[in-house]
Amino acid sequence: MPLIPEEPQIHESAQGPRATPASGRTAPTPRPVPGPRPAAPPRPGRPGPFRPAPPAQRTPRDVAPAKPAPSGPAAPAAPATASATPQIQLIPASVDGALDAAEEAVDLLLESGRAPGDVLVITTGEQHPWAAHELSFGEASYWAQHDAGDDIFYAEAAVAERAASRPVVVVAVNGGSDAVAATVLPLAHARAGALLIVCGDPQKINSILGAGV
Repeated sequence: MPLIPEEPQIHESAQGPRATPASGRTAPTPRPVPGPRPAAPPRPGRPGPFRPAPPAQRTPRDVAPAKPAPSGPAAPAAPATASATPQIQLIPASVDGALDAAEEAVDLLLESGRAPGDVLVITTGEQHPWAAHELSFGEASYWAQHDAGDDIFYAEAAVAERAASRPVVVVAVNGGSDAVAATVLPLAHARAGALLIVCGDPQKINSILGAGV
């Protein structure tokens, strides 16, 4: 009789404590496994910065329609008006100093980059020494240099109408009657492509240009 209750107590006590430590050791092992997996999400974040590239391509498309604006035809209109009306520069000078003032103006033009063939100098009074020298060899050689167009050309009022247009015309009001100046100044203004420089009495020049241009 006392032997029966002893056998079940031995088997239960032996199995109980051994099962609990085994299950406690297995539980901590699976926990570190899911730990390294969350490190993967930062990788999919890298393609994110590449997505703003497509919207950048859409912006230039929006700029494209603005380019076909009719800005092209407006540009040719501006140079046309500039060439039709040359700029006028007045250099105050006396009758005796007008030719020297014109020479200084020519020197400044050449120093600024103007080609000698771009300049025509007209005198209302005494001839320029260069013109007098070249005419001593005959009018043929004198006008041949004019036609060559590779150097400054000096002409007096009497033959200024025969001179061709040049980008810059310099007039020295170094004498002559008011009628001569009134004829030469409008003519010089018409011959000047970009710039007209007049050396002389400002009041006289303004009165003539204001009435003749």
